[in-house]
Amino acid sequence: MSTTEFLQHPNIDPIIFGFEVFGFDIALRWYGLTYLVGFFFAWYWGNRQCKMAHYKAHGWTEKVFGDVLFWGFVGVILGGRIGYVIFYQFEYFISNPMYLFNFGSGGMSFHGGMLGVIAVLALYARKLNMSLLRVGDFIAPLVPIGLGMGRIGNFINGELWGRVTDVPWAMIFPAAGPEPRHPSQLYQATLEGFVLFAILAWYSRKPRPTGAVGGLFLLGYGVARFAVEFAREPDSHLGLLSLGMSMGQWLSLPMILVGAGIMIIAHKRQLPATPAGKKGKV
Repeated sequence: MSTTEFLQHPNIDPIIFGFEVFGFDIALRWYGLTYLVGFFFAWYWGNRQCKMAHYKAHGWTEKVFGDVLFWGFVGVILGGRIGYVIFYQFEYFISNPMYLFNFGSGGMSFHGGMLGVIAVLALYARKLNMSLLRVGDFIAPLVPIGLGMGRIGNFINGELWGRVTDVPWAMIFPAAGPEPRHPSQLYQATLEGFVLFAILAWYSRKPRPTGAVGGLFLLGYGVARFAVEFAREPDSHLGLLSLGMSMGQWLSLPMILVGAGIMIIAHKRQLPATPAGKKGKV
């Protein structure tokens, strides 16, 4: 098939609109807008969960959730940047440590962002007298839509494209050369975003053993990311690592193992919930 028979990336301008204020360029970008949509959806769905009986019974209020959401967002930004630099640009960081603070150059890692959120929520959980697993159960369903919207932002920007292929829906990304490629950003948006959210929303409708919802998120995301990486182009400066797997796959393996382990232990123990304010953590 000739390249003209494949889909062409729409080549959307990444900037929706921009203007100058006192010599500073201000711009609203599609990528930033997708993150805002994800953030506001998390806010909406979290407040919705606060009204559910099995969450209300354990101290979840709109105020508590608002504080958790704010600090979780801080963890995403800091952890995402630090994780990207360590996992994907470590050698460059060693030679140029100030690169860590160069947010304008782009570069965020989901796995780093997840570790940042876990670290922040672990500290905040102590203040709430809840375990990290219980906080994770509440937060897990709020995450996938934001992930999916972020991948749509990657697609609009024409970045993080897939591997060369000749499937009927292959797409030519101008910045990636003339070869048709998997639109892997849309695969990730679908699986890691909307499908994972649907599964978690259904699973968390009823009370579950402590840790089960968070464990399902780790397991579900890990499996989805590991699978899509077979269609996603590895980072050019890293390529494929040992066993022919990408960095994304190696970082997803611990998520799969830990998530599955948490779910197995949670259902095996069938721990009862401990309402906030009482002694003991679950």
